Amino acid sequence: MSQTPALAAPSLGTAAAKVAAAVALLILSAKTTVPFWPVPMTMQVAAVFLIAGAGGLRLASASLMTYLVAGALGLPVFAGTPEKGIGLAYMIGATGGYLLGFLLAATLVGWARDRFGKITAIALMSVGLAIVYALGAAWLAQFVPADKVLAYGVTPFLLGDLCKIALAGLLTLAAPQALRNFAKV
Repeated sequence: MSQTPALAAPSLGTAAAKVAAAVALLILSAKTTVPFWPVPMTMQVAAVFLIAGAGGLRLASASLMTYLVAGALGLPVFAGTPEKGIGLAYMIGATGGYLLGFLLAATLVGWARDRFGKITAIALMSVGLAIVYALGAAWLAQFVPADKVLAYGVTPFLLGDLCKIALAGLLTLAAPQALRNFAKV
């Protein structure tokens, strides 16, 4: 009588492939611009929260760390690169706080996904967005006058980002079936 073996942890190759796919999604989302005023908007917020909500803590943290390391090494993975600089110089520029915020927000949402499930993770996406804005605005304050931080770094993007986390939430709900279908290919 044979027993069904317990599900094994994914192989290193499988885990690396998932991280590579998530990093590719992050890069694509950074390079995808939507016309917006006063500056073009990217789809990074949607990608960050989708990866965390659908993939959990390990995938989210590994993917965001890999993405940030690739950028630090000078690969043009961020929005506006290479035109606006590359590497650590870009990362310590005006948008550096948002990049750190992405990592922390993805970690929170991924942890919630693993610990409490996808509904809690989706609910915490708005908290994650607040973390992104708090760190981003605090860092941006080193580059613009304090009375302009919200006008330059938060309010122009808030409505669009709320729509992006709604999209990420919907895709998170759909992700299990989509991932199963993807695996069959």
